[in-house]
Order: sequence, then structure tokens, then C-alpha cells
Amino acid sequence: MFYNLLKTDKMKKLLIIPATVLALSVFFLTSCENANKDAAMKSPLQNGPDSATQKATKENGENEGKETEAKENEKDEKTPIAKPAGYLTNADAKKRTTGNMQAAFKGETTACAKYAAYSKKAELEGYHQIALLFKAASTSENIHANNHKAVLQQSGVSVPIIKPEFTVKTTKENLQDAIAGETYEVTTMYPGFLTTASAAGDQLAMISLNYAYKTEKKHKVFYEAALNALQNNKVKTLATVFYVCPTCGNTYETTAPARCGISMTSGEKFIKITSL
Repeated sequence: MFYNLLKTDKMKKLLIIPATVLALSVFFLTSCENANKDAAMKSPLQNGPDSATQKATKENGENEGKETEAKENEKDEKTPIAKPAGYLTNADAKKRTTGNMQAAFKGETTACAKYAAYSKKAELEGYHQIALLFKAASTSENIHANNHKAVLQQSGVSVPIIKPEFTVKTTKENLQDAIAGETYEVTTMYPGFLTTASAAGDQLAMISLNYAYKTEKKHKVFYEAALNALQNNKVKTLATVFYVCPTCGNTYETTAPARCGISMTSGEKFIKITSL
């Protein structure tokens, strides 16, 4: 009987092990099946009519994007590029440069005659040093006028006939007028003319304009010093000798350099101003 009981218990244990294994197998199979279902639900369909529709929609979107881009490119090609304010074409710049050179020629021709008259007035008022300064400046302005004239002739443009118009006042007022004129030329007129000539690619015009521009900057300083001396009764301290470069009109007081600081012309060729 004891053997039979032992046999029965042993059989029960043997039956429990397969049952346990079977239960675990069922659990894992169920879990794997559910995982596959979840993955299938989360991933997009790869086959069937729905996937074909998605693919066609994507392709249509890409094609529409390409067509839109092509239309935009075609539109850009046909739309002219906006020109910045103050933009000049080469033709416009050349035309304006011609007009600017004529204006510069008129201005320098007038300044030459005006400063010559101012020189005589200063001498009459007893300001010999200022009279010499005006004469040196008049000589310089004449060189500028001739340079501008040569540029116009080289371009085949007619040179206008100028009849200078100005009013001679007191030496103090004449100096103030000269300062105002030189200030305008060095701050507005010549910088603008040079910019336009550069846009036109006119090298001769640029050289002539630059000669005048740099020289007028020195004239402005000379006139300011002369006015200051006049107002402080120190006119006799001013220079009594001036040198003018025959190439560019550059003006020096008292002594001349070995070469012009603007045109590199030899100082030996400079025009010396010691008398009226």
C-alpha cells in the first residue's frame, strides 16, 4: 500500500511538470501574437490599395512642388532686377560726365577771372599778401579750366563759351566768397563728378577732376588762413611767394617741392608768383 501511495504521488508530480510547461507555452504564444498585432497597427500599410494611394499622393505633392519652383524661377528670370537708388548705367554715366565736365570748365573759368579781380581789389586795399594769394589761385584755376577743356575736346564735345559773372566786394567779403566756393567744390561738386566719371570709365575726366579736387582743398585752407590773418591784423605774416604746378594747378607757398605732390611734375617747372 505504501508503494502504491508513493507511486501515486510520483505520478502526480510527473503530471504537474508537463502542465506547467504547457501553460507557459500558451502564455508566450499569446504575448507574441499580441505584439505582432500591435506592430501591425502602428506601422503603415505596405501593400494594398491604401498604400498605393499614399504613394500617389506623395508623388503628386512632389510634382506640384517642382512645378511651383519652376514657375517661380521663370518669373524671376523675366522680372528685371531692381536698380539701387542713384544707380547709373554706363551710357547714363558718360552722358552725365560730359555735362559735368562742361560745368566744371565753366566754374574754373569763372573762378580764374573772379580771383584775378579779387587780387586787384586786395592790392587796392593794401593787402599785398592776399593779392598774391588770389593771383596764385587764379593761375591755378586757369590750369584746371584748360585741363577740363582738353578732356571735352578729346571726347569730341563742343566747349562752351563762358562769360564769367561775379561781383567784387571788400577783400574780407571776397575771401568769404572764395571759402564758400572752394568748400562746395571739395565737399559736393568734385566728389560727385568723380563718382560719375568712375562709373563711366572715363579715365581722362577722372584725372582732370582729381587734379582740381585735390588742389581746391589746399586753396580752401589758404583762404581760411588769410581771412583769419585779416581779422586779426596779421596780413603781413602771410606768404609773399607762391608756386603753381603747371600740370595740375597744385599750389605751394614760400618754397616748391622737388616734385608735385599730386601730378609728380618736377618742381623746376613750377610757375613762381612773386608779383602782380
